[in-house]
Amino acid sequence: MDAVVKSLVERSQPQRDNSAREPLPTREEAEAAVRVLLRWAGDDPTREGLVDTPARVVKAYEELFSGYREDPTSVLARVFEEVHGYDDIILVRDIPFSSHCEHHVVPFVGVAHIAYYPSEEGVVGLSKLARLVDVFARRLQTQEALTAQIIGAIDVHLRPRGCAIMIEAEHMCMSMRGVRKQGAQTITTQFTGVFRDDPAEQARFLTMLRHGK
Repeated sequence: MDAVVKSLVERSQPQRDNSAREPLPTREEAEAAVRVLLRWAGDDPTREGLVDTPARVVKAYEELFSGYREDPTSVLARVFEEVHGYDDIILVRDIPFSSHCEHHVVPFVGVAHIAYYPSEEGVVGLSKLARLVDVFARRLQTQEALTAQIIGAIDVHLRPRGCAIMIEAEHMCMSMRGVRKQGAQTITTQFTGVFRDDPAEQARFLTMLRHGK
């Protein structure tokens, strides 16, 4: 299991060595690509309402996919050891996020619930878990990979006695196109440590989610 988690986290790290990869396109090249797509869609990118759209799209992409430029290691780097003996479950529920499906580059939107039992290394600031969700959500994703990457990073960097995650999301690639089933929710879960090994701990996690609403 440790090897699987380590592999997930390694694949999720920002790629720092670009020597074997093609250089990133320039902003001008990216804007030109947007103009091509606008023409392909059937519109005129030179008309007044669209003339600045390529620049706006590229600027939006910088924000929507900013997770490629962020490192989850730095998000979880600082822990607090002084917790006055607290060693029970910590749950942060209903963390909102938006991401983009890697198959259609269409949004999926939802909430993440994260729980963990702290180790002797301490606890992380609660806002850091929300930031960690954004680091991975602001990339092209599948919900399954997003779930695995978040819990993998927590397992590797915090080394908790156990971690649990549930993600609930609606995928626009399913509600806006294709079968067009608006409101359909996809739920993914993953457990490590005591949550994986003890069904009672999984039940406790799910009960806290249900009864806390």
